[in-house]
Amino acid sequence: MQAVPEPHEGSDTRTVSAAERAALIAALRSVLPRDALLTEPEELRSYECDGLSMFRKAPLLVVLPHDVAQAQAVLRICRERRVPVVARGAGTGLSGGALPLDNGALLGLARFDRILDVDARNRTARVQPGVRNLAISEAVASLGLYYAPDPSSQIACSIGGNVAENSGGVHCLKYGLTVHNVLAVKLLTMDGELLTLGSQGLDAPGYDLLALVTGSEGLLGVIVEITVKLMPKPERAQVLMASFDDVETAGNAVAAIIGAGIIPAGLEMMDNPSIRAAEDFVHAGYPVEAAAILLCELDGSNEDVSEQVMQVRELLRASGATEVRTAQDEAERLRFWAGRKAAFPAVGRIAADYYCMDGTIPRRHLGRVLTRIAELGAEHGLRVANVFHAGDGNLHPLILYDASHAGELERAEALGARILELCVEVGGTITGEHGVGVEKIDQMCVQFAAPELAQFHALKHAFDPDGLLNPGKAVPTLHRCAEFGAMHVHHGELRFPDLPRF
Repeated sequence: MQAVPEPHEGSDTRTVSAAERAALIAALRSVLPRDALLTEPEELRSYECDGLSMFRKAPLLVVLPHDVAQAQAVLRICRERRVPVVARGAGTGLSGGALPLDNGALLGLARFDRILDVDARNRTARVQPGVRNLAISEAVASLGLYYAPDPSSQIACSIGGNVAENSGGVHCLKYGLTVHNVLAVKLLTMDGELLTLGSQGLDAPGYDLLALVTGSEGLLGVIVEITVKLMPKPERAQVLMASFDDVETAGNAVAAIIGAGIIPAGLEMMDNPSIRAAEDFVHAGYPVEAAAILLCELDGSNEDVSEQVMQVRELLRASGATEVRTAQDEAERLRFWAGRKAAFPAVGRIAADYYCMDGTIPRRHLGRVLTRIAELGAEHGLRVANVFHAGDGNLHPLILYDASHAGELERAEALGARILELCVEVGGTITGEHGVGVEKIDQMCVQFAAPELAQFHALKHAFDPDGLLNPGKAVPTLHRCAEFGAMHVHHGELRFPDLPRF
């Protein structure tokens, strides 16, 4: 692959003069209706961050196009004037991926909110990126179908954001992440060109650019339409809740279930702080004295589910569960899941602030890593509540802190970084579904070597030669990694022998 120039750190920080901003606003007003352009400070404040609110910055301006033609016009105008563009969905992201730039346009896609077509026979739906995740399942429920990926924020998060971050959910163990449930996307390049990647069929010719774009965090294009797979509702779904008096024992039980060849629809774990918070908030019937609980959902035919429930019950007891309960009806099943899906806001009720991490590890290391996270929390003087997709090793430690206390925010960030580095140390990765954004960009230097990062920059260059789409996110420059490595060497923590100094 031909070498491409690496963007210089800080290349997205060019100051826009008052005259340039006025000219940009005039150009945008010529192609947009009045309500599609926001320029006043009080209007821009609503867009200063996404769900990772510790990072905030007001955008230069906000555009809210109504259709693809308007979005194309916006991108062409910004391209001509070399104005960076950050695409934003519902703003529920947790890695700062939609953090705006004070010299760039924020392109909001909330008005792209229509379900364009449902093909029940082929079990597909064509939707715009602003459609809420849960709205897809609600729209096809009468057909006996649903959309499988179900992030905890599915009541609010948009499907376009799900594609940008490759979101998962509590049922991703059996049914896959977003990348496994999308057939095609239409996206706009920075030049305003409309591309179609993938197809309505099960496969498409050529390179798998659809998989490349899924999880690309807005660096390659702006998604304006998605074709998703729909699943038939299973005949039966049953949830078991197992209690444990030790977190590490609960982690080992996960490996026992998967090792037995059973693939649950969902396999989730919560530790005691998150159990107590969720129970107080939702009243799901959780055992508040337990050190940890596992929620294991099995679905399929009545016969298969009955057999697997017995198998899993025996495995959980053999693995050290102190109690195993089976949801007695659909209402109780939904209550069990309501507690899990409300865990994040529930934890927010017991701490002034919390920092939600996202890393993935091999399942066999669950017990070991959870124990180490507790040790790291103690070292940093902060509490950690753990809620995560145990079946696929996707951790979501919630670091509790109070930003009004001097130094606590910085300690929370340092603890979060150390947890991500721990994930890499045991053979895992720094993100499972939240993306890198601005939050994990330094840990990309831990995860990847210089040649790999150079390839990422080459892919970015192929789609966006001028680096105007969401600059400064997800992929660090080698300059940054060299400086990060030098800092860690100085503190005696990590070394990066394969990263050249610039």
